[in-house]
Amino acid sequence: MKILLPKDVRATWRRELRRAGRREIGGVLLGEAVAEATFRVLEISVQHAGGTTSRFVRAPEQHRQSIDAFFARTNHDYARFNYLGEWHSHPSYPTRPSPDDVRAMEDILADVDMGATFACLIIVKLTLFRRLEIGSLLFAPGYAVLPLTVERER
Repeated sequence: MKILLPKDVRATWRRELRRAGRREIGGVLLGEAVAEATFRVLEISVQHAGGTTSRFVRAPEQHRQSIDAFFARTNHDYARFNYLGEWHSHPSYPTRPSPDDVRAMEDILADVDMGATFACLIIVKLTLFRRLEIGSLLFAPGYAVLPLTVERER
């Protein structure tokens, strides 16, 4: 599977990561199916509360509002526009998921109210020179964690 990241999404991450400093932040990835197994991130939500220097705790109710608003704007066309997964930052650690991150993704997939058939996890951080470093994985029920290709769009 491939995720396309437009320049404006990356710019939002850079801005929000600078603002958060050493505190972890996160949100949801909302996007559009553009080809077979290829999705473009159109929007992200950003949750500033709930993060420490070593942990991010997701506030589902905040993200539900972002998801519902996205579906309303896209006329509930779930075949084309949908929830893609989660993102959060690791400002002080590598962009690899922790065991807690993996459990959180498994919980999202197990949540029947979410109705997700897969979930992408993108972990981001700013490097010393303000470059955006991105780690990514794909979670799907019944499968081991799968690779996820992330492509930066201009």
